[in-house]
Amino acid sequence: MPRRTFVVVVDGLGVGALPDAAAFGDQGADTLANVSRAAGGLAVPCLVGAGIARVAPDAILLPSGAWSGRGAYGRMVQAAPGKDTLSGHWELMGVIPSEPFPTYPSGFPPGLLRAMETAMSTRFLGNRAASGTTIIQELGEEHLATGYPILYTSADSVLQLAAHEGVVPREELYRLCAIARRLSRVGRVIARPFQGEGGKFFRTAGRRDWAMPPPAPTLLDRITDAGQEVWAVGKVEDLFAGRGIGRSLRRSTNREVAAGLEEAVRQAGPGLVLGTLPDTDTVYGHRNDPVGFARELEELDGWLGSFQGRLGSEDWLFITADHGCDPTLPATDHTREYVPVLVPRAPSAGLGTRMTMCDLAATVSELLGIPGAGPGCSFAAALLG
Repeated sequence: MPRRTFVVVVDGLGVGALPDAAAFGDQGADTLANVSRAAGGLAVPCLVGAGIARVAPDAILLPSGAWSGRGAYGRMVQAAPGKDTLSGHWELMGVIPSEPFPTYPSGFPPGLLRAMETAMSTRFLGNRAASGTTIIQELGEEHLATGYPILYTSADSVLQLAAHEGVVPREELYRLCAIARRLSRVGRVIARPFQGEGGKFFRTAGRRDWAMPPPAPTLLDRITDAGQEVWAVGKVEDLFAGRGIGRSLRRSTNREVAAGLEEAVRQAGPGLVLGTLPDTDTVYGHRNDPVGFARELEELDGWLGSFQGRLGSEDWLFITADHGCDPTLPATDHTREYVPVLVPRAPSAGLGTRMTMCDLAATVSELLGIPGAGPGCSFAAALLG
């Protein structure tokens, strides 16, 4: 019978540097282990019971060694030539970009800048790689005085426009971002509305993403084409440019995404529910806050334990990540790491090291009886016992 599969992506939860991490400036990256050391140990019984210690042996996890003896566990390599959110999510759903997205560590080139200024009838402040929370403090007063949006990027392929909601209303900021999407080749254009005054500016919940569409059909497309349901919870719809998604629950925080996933448990039919929990990455990873990352992960672990109890007997749960985001490294960027793949409701099985994250898509495809598994190799046989 058609099943329901729930894929929960813990944003930035890497479990050790990939062999090519040094080429990305990420030598020594190990998000879970380094966060656990900074916090003096992590109390994550749900993840430990699901076998995460088997794929992150250097992490200090409590209760130590308390694997439940049930569930499948492994780790996956990101085969895509990057470490960004877009590439990670696409690969989890069965598509590997052949080329990395362009990045702009020195700011956007004059030609693109002039084209955007002409099309949007404005000028920009910033135009450099920066932390989003930092640059609005640095340029917020000038933005209030001039009305010019703040333009910035990061180590990822992103073009971000920040504007105070009292100066540039959200819908106008979204319009400007849609223009930037048409003119640029970055992986994502991101709207970053904020509020506040006097150097005490803060970002609001009005973030929106405009992503490049995947270069090939994803698992989401194949499931939809087969007549089954695809639910997207969190920022997922934006990451796939809306393709292959039947119902989207836009949510901003971990708690909101968790509530959306619980709603899907109550209402979704056979197919896939894909949800991304963002706070470990956006609130703590990018802000070099390993202790905050640890506390958030502990709270998330408690929710995962109760969430499993809400699932039906035929439902599958996969816990994974899209990349690393080690907050103990000097930079504030994503890190090139293995990601875990945990299937706590499966029979006991070691899944080893999967050589592409597409293996998850191939597995979900087989479990749902969907043809066309893409480039991955399914491990469904290990789950079915």
